[in-house]
Amino acid sequence: MTTSQLFQPTRIGDIDVANRIVMAPLTRSRADDGDIPGSAMNVDYYRQRSGAGLIISEGTQISPVGKGYMATPGIYSDAQVDGWKPITQAVHDAGSKIIAQIWHVGRITHPDLTGGVQPVAPSAIQPKVVAYTPNGKVDVPVPHALTTAEVKDVVQQFRQAAANAIRAGFDGVEIHGANGYLVDQFIRDGANQRTDAYGGSIENRCRFALEVVDACVAEIGAGRVGIRLSPLTPFNDLADSNPQAVFGYLVEELNKRGIAFIHFIEGATGGPRDVPGFDYTWARQAFKGTYIANNGYDRQMAIDTIESGKADAIAFGRLFISNPDLVARLKLNAALNEPNPNTFYTPGPVGYTDYPTL
Repeated sequence: MTTSQLFQPTRIGDIDVANRIVMAPLTRSRADDGDIPGSAMNVDYYRQRSGAGLIISEGTQISPVGKGYMATPGIYSDAQVDGWKPITQAVHDAGSKIIAQIWHVGRITHPDLTGGVQPVAPSAIQPKVVAYTPNGKVDVPVPHALTTAEVKDVVQQFRQAAANAIRAGFDGVEIHGANGYLVDQFIRDGANQRTDAYGGSIENRCRFALEVVDACVAEIGAGRVGIRLSPLTPFNDLADSNPQAVFGYLVEELNKRGIAFIHFIEGATGGPRDVPGFDYTWARQAFKGTYIANNGYDRQMAIDTIESGKADAIAFGRLFISNPDLVARLKLNAALNEPNPNTFYTPGPVGYTDYPTL
C-alpha cells in the first residue's frame, strides 16, 4: 500500500477529483444506432472504472461529418445527449468525475461513415490511411479543404458540443487536439498548406485550435475546458517540420486562457516515449494549470513523475481497458490483467465489461 501523491485528491481547473489517476479517452466502438451511447453495457463499463479521479470519455464526434469510425458516439443530437445522461450519473454516483472528449476527425474518415459527405480538412491533402467502414477497409479519399467560413462553422460545432456535454451531465470537456485529427491537422504543417488566416505562420496554424478553445471557454468556463495534444506522434500520417516551435507557442497561448488542463501524449502514440532533442519540461513550466501526462506509464513511473512535480496527473489507457479496478490495483501494487487487442473495437460485452476485478 502506498500513500503516494498519485492517490491524493487534487483539483483540475474547477473540478475536484479524488486522486491524480485519469482514465484516458478510449475508442471502443460500442455506441448504438444513431451513434447514441447509454446502453446498460455502456453505463456498466464507465461505472466499473469510476475509481479514477477523472474519466475522459471516448472520443465523441461533434457532427456527423466528424465521425471516423464505426459505432462511435456523438454529442450533437438530443438523443445522444440523453444517451450520455445515465453514464455521467453512474460515474458521479460512484464518486468520480467525467468529462467528454469532443472530437472531429477531419480527413481521417470516408463517405461511408459520414452519410455520404466528403471528409473535410485544412487542405486537400490525402493521408495514407485506411478507414474501416460497413463496406470493408477502404482508402480515405482526398478531403474537401474547408473554406474560411466553413472553419468558423466547425468552431461553433465545438462550442455547441461543449454546451451539450454540460447538458448531458459531464463535468467539462477535453478538446481532441491530438493524433492527427482535425484540430491537429490545422496545427501541423504536414496537413495544413492554407494561405488564409488559418495557414502559413505558426500563429495562423494555431488559430483554429485557439478559437475552438475560446468558444468552449465562452460556453462553459475555462475551469471546465482542457485539450489533448500530441506534438510528435506520426499517427494518422501527420508530422510537423518544427514541433518545438509550434507547440511552444500554442502552450503559451493556452496558458494565457487559464484553461483547466493540457493532456500531453509524450512521444509517439502507443510507441516510443523518448524522442531525441525534444522533452516536455518546457510545457510543464509554461503551463500553470494541470499538466496530465500520458503514454506508456506504469505504476512506478507514475508515482515518480507525480512526486518529482513533472506532472500533476497521469492518464492510463490500455490498463483501464483490462483493469476496471486499476486504481485499487495500483494502490496495492497488485497484478494487472493483460488487455486483449482483439476485442478493443468489437460489439458486445466481451473484452468490454467482463474483465475481472480483484
